[in-house]
Amino acid sequence: MVFVTSQSQKILSDMQVRKSAKEKREFRAWLTAELKAAGWTVEEEHGFFAGHNVIAGDPEKARILYTAHYDTQAVLPFPNFITPRNVGLYIAYQLPIVLGFLVLIALAEGLTISAFRALGAKELLPVAAPLVSIVICFLFVWWMFFGKANRHTANDNTSGVITLLEVALTLPAEDRDKVCLVFFDNEERGMLGSAHFAGKRKRVKSETLVLNFDCVSDGDSIQFFATKKLRAEETTLKTLENAFKIPENGAKTDATKGQLRTTFAPEEDRSKEVEVCRQGGIYPSDNVSFKRACGICALKKKGKLYYMDRIHTAKDTVFMEENIELLRAGCLRLAKGLEA
Repeated sequence: MVFVTSQSQKILSDMQVRKSAKEKREFRAWLTAELKAAGWTVEEEHGFFAGHNVIAGDPEKARILYTAHYDTQAVLPFPNFITPRNVGLYIAYQLPIVLGFLVLIALAEGLTISAFRALGAKELLPVAAPLVSIVICFLFVWWMFFGKANRHTANDNTSGVITLLEVALTLPAEDRDKVCLVFFDNEERGMLGSAHFAGKRKRVKSETLVLNFDCVSDGDSIQFFATKKLRAEETTLKTLENAFKIPENGAKTDATKGQLRTTFAPEEDRSKEVEVCRQGGIYPSDNVSFKRACGICALKKKGKLYYMDRIHTAKDTVFMEENIELLRAGCLRLAKGLEA
């Protein structure tokens, strides 16, 4: 079953890589043209480190912001394994990587010391050995930020970009003044685009409801991770649950968790669930730049473990269109229910 539009299919087939200045510029030009053709007022906002954000609508007047980052990360030799509901496990996963990096530095320093001693240049060791460590650290950071682009970004974050585009192309005209869509740049370099955007708009940063879509197409559990301020707003959380609940075509309620599950199409042998997380959980994306925000992602589930894998690697190829349709429909319902 196909849900996404031809424009979104073009992104999947031709525009998954958006890393170099040229790739980003070409994508923004295409995106801007499509948004304007759909009737949106579009502007491009630039910051020296922030890059170029694409804004459709008026963020100062909008009741809600739908956001996603469009930049592409560097390909890594290991996946960025994320467990938003178990921060301790996420940290534990990072430890072997950090230890391996420290071992590499130690080996490099050891080889440097041996080489300089063999050359009879012991007096240079106080400078040479630390310099090797600095160079290795620099190369590692450079690769993370500026290394070879991952060619496969179906989940991270082509899925978020397509979610926003699908909303833009299908949102009724009468609801558009309530909504602003923002495509952030440089999330992969430290959420610079969203920080720049929020820094220029103090009221939006503190008061406007922001839903940020990042990695929403590889997993059957759609999770909403609210910021501390938003978790205190039970009415708003209930509104989100009602807007994004699974459609009634076969859905049934799990009373123990207050979730709705359904099979989206007869050929699909899997169920979906939506959950607004009220306690704990951290999702590291552009949502952290705002006070009243949700980071939205799709997670896999094994027992009590919710996790995300494959991103930042060549295995990031899974694109579940039914996830996009679920989120698109929820965004439209949420906007429809807002007061003008």
